[in-house]
Amino acid sequence: MTGPLELVLRGCAWAADYAFVARWQLRSLVRRRPAWTQHRPDAREVPAVLLPGIFESWRFLEPLGERLAAAGHPVHVVSLGLNSRPVPALARRVAAAVAAAEVDRAVLVAHSKGGLIGKQLMLDELRASRRGGPAPRIAGMVAVNTPFGGSRYASLVPLASVRAMRPTALRALSSQRDVDARITSVYASWDPHVPEGSELVGATNVRVPHRGHFRVLGLRRVQDAVLRGVARTAAQQPR
Repeated sequence: MTGPLELVLRGCAWAADYAFVARWQLRSLVRRRPAWTQHRPDAREVPAVLLPGIFESWRFLEPLGERLAAAGHPVHVVSLGLNSRPVPALARRVAAAVAAAEVDRAVLVAHSKGGLIGKQLMLDELRASRRGGPAPRIAGMVAVNTPFGGSRYASLVPLASVRAMRPTALRALSSQRDVDARITSVYASWDPHVPEGSELVGATNVRVPHRGHFRVLGLRRVQDAVLRGVARTAAQQPR
């Protein structure tokens, strides 16, 4: 049973979540495109590709992008508009962007729905390679607060793009396990948007002692977990 103190902490986390949303929505309108999104020949670490959540631009992932760039990773961003289209279509869009940029053996760094797009992309690449197609360009993924099993709250929103993240709607994607071992799922101790949590069977699961869905992207401890996940994925690749 949830006690009064926990309810207060959750309320504070919820308020902080939407303060974070407002801040980054505003910054995306007035801030110039950061320098770390440009070509950086000095960036020697594994490439990272940022995938935002639904109704988010990649700007929401700027705190993570800055940390990745500072650690020597070339960071690539993909414009998905409002990120409201179906997951398979968005996965194809990201695949095309990655191929056009000639990014190879990259690690996806995703938030929320971005992790669903990333998993679909990894599955698509694996199927293509098994049919004799090109080798996968994506080495793995680190996802933050992704509803891999869906969110029951999605049923309450009268938008098809949100309802597509119901547990029943994601059953087919969640039942496919072939790429889960290459995924690191980082998730909050309490997520107001994903009450089921983001633990993914077969993946590397990292539960962080923070509450919230959005604000955790700006917390150093969460960013550290993401960086460790990226490094772990890179270390597992053949040299």
